Amino acid sequence: MEKNIAIIGSGFSSLSAACYLAKAGHQVSIYEKNESIGGRAAQLIKDGFTFDMGPSWYWMPDIFEKFFSDFGKKTSDYYQLDKLSPAYKIFFADDVITIGDCIDKICTEFERIESGSSVHLRKFIALAQENYEIAINKIVLRPGLSPFELVTKETVLKVDQFFKTISSEVRKKFKNPKLIATLEFPVLFLGAKPSDTPSFYSFMNFADFGLGTWHPQGGMYRIIEAMGSLAEELGVKIHTHANVEKILVTKNICNGIICNGSTILADIVVSGADYHHSESLLDAEYRQYSEAYWNKKTFAPSSLLFYIAFDGKLKNVDHHNLFFDTDFERHAEEIYDNPQWPTSPLFYANFPSITDESMAPEGCETGFFLVPIAPGLEDTEALREQYFDLIMDRFEEKTGQKVLDKIRFKETFCVNDFVERYNSYKGNAYGMANTLSQTAFLRPKLKSGKVKNLYFTGQLTVPGPGVPPSLISGKLVSELLTKNN
Repeated sequence: MEKNIAIIGSGFSSLSAACYLAKAGHQVSIYEKNESIGGRAAQLIKDGFTFDMGPSWYWMPDIFEKFFSDFGKKTSDYYQLDKLSPAYKIFFADDVITIGDCIDKICTEFERIESGSSVHLRKFIALAQENYEIAINKIVLRPGLSPFELVTKETVLKVDQFFKTISSEVRKKFKNPKLIATLEFPVLFLGAKPSDTPSFYSFMNFADFGLGTWHPQGGMYRIIEAMGSLAEELGVKIHTHANVEKILVTKNICNGIICNGSTILADIVVSGADYHHSESLLDAEYRQYSEAYWNKKTFAPSSLLFYIAFDGKLKNVDHHNLFFDTDFERHAEEIYDNPQWPTSPLFYANFPSITDESMAPEGCETGFFLVPIAPGLEDTEALREQYFDLIMDRFEEKTGQKVLDKIRFKETFCVNDFVERYNSYKGNAYGMANTLSQTAFLRPKLKSGKVKNLYFTGQLTVPGPGVPPSLISGKLVSELLTKNN
């Protein structure tokens, strides 16, 4: 039966849900508080420079293809993909590791660092591929309603990998600290320390080394534009500058929202906004999770971001660059164990204009710098500038060039902005971490247990943080909603 559905927010999960629900025959409207769609995947265009303000890594291309194929489309109908070669560089204190675009090149690089390591790497990635097939084709397609969703003939054989950690498994086979850091890096996309992440999540290493790193021409926002276009093709109505102030409930039944002061009736409401914020739009009696519940959960880091326009091309860097020239474990402890501004942070630098000339004026460079930090920290302009000076000094030293005199402008984004722009709990950058105690059925639920006709989607519910999981989350909530109505 056709329903009138209101969706709060327009990030990847909301757009995904909107497309599936519209395809199922429902009347769907999206309400986005900001001036443009995309949620955390926003875009900044200034003086001819184009910046992706949020996600900048395109991994798991198969997930994107599966999404569009569900609507008889291909990614190439909307944007052009380029496989990056090399995928990325990692700068250490005494060396630079280059991750190539295929496993043979990566094995050669591993052998350069540690003789015999390529044999272990091929076995590790083969196991990671097995895990990837199980995770993507089995586990992440379950709605997180029951622990029995995790029990399949495939997962039973892998049960030990849920009680070991990525860190312990990597360190059994690899001794060089640079290789260890390289293999532990991908699980940071799950928002948790490698020492707290089940070894089953090595499937992220297959996503990295096996499937490669890609770039949509024009930037990651091209995906948002594609999904927005698809949604509108399917009849979805998208409203921007539409701030939802309250979710309406009568006798435990959700019946609409208040948006920009006006009451909008709906048969069903789906919120793709930050889950904690979504529940704050309800009267207290209808909230499933207390402040104490949220406060004790492990959240993915927040980020200090710099969007920098450079007059002139940069050297000795690639599209993606990781600066691991300081203590990896100490920085992780200062995010998760003893939250504080990091003493000597790792950071990430992205220069999409190196491979995509459309991202910057001719002869110039678009730069995106990210420092992972604990959510909920004090955020001041003075602290932002302190860390800008710190990372730029290291960037110049490690890449052997002076860049400060090339800066045309810079914009910053940090904890306060995540809260203000995205209603993000403690300013987290990408949801709730996927630790063992926060996996699958242990995450906040897709369907409200207190209010009929109220659903949730996104990085704080199943399957978890990241862009591909968000696409899947939208599909999961649409299937659950259809099943229940």
